[in-house]
Amino acid sequence: MVKLRLRDNENINDAVKRFRKLVEHAGIKKEMRRREFYEKPSDEKRRARRRAERRNKLQRLSGGL
Repeated sequence: MVKLRLRDNENINDAVKRFRKLVEHAGIKKEMRRREFYEKPSDEKRRARRRAERRNKLQRLSGGL
């Protein structure tokens, strides 16, 4: 949960900017995007496996830094 306290004499635009940063940092936007549509568990596992394969391939190509 993100909590934001307004500072004394704080501009509303600055408060909104701080709120957006807090939400982004907490990972709420990413979680909302992930839950926007239902994904079957098999599709989720397939996507994770492909992401890992891509990551390993890039790591092998870059020399395993």
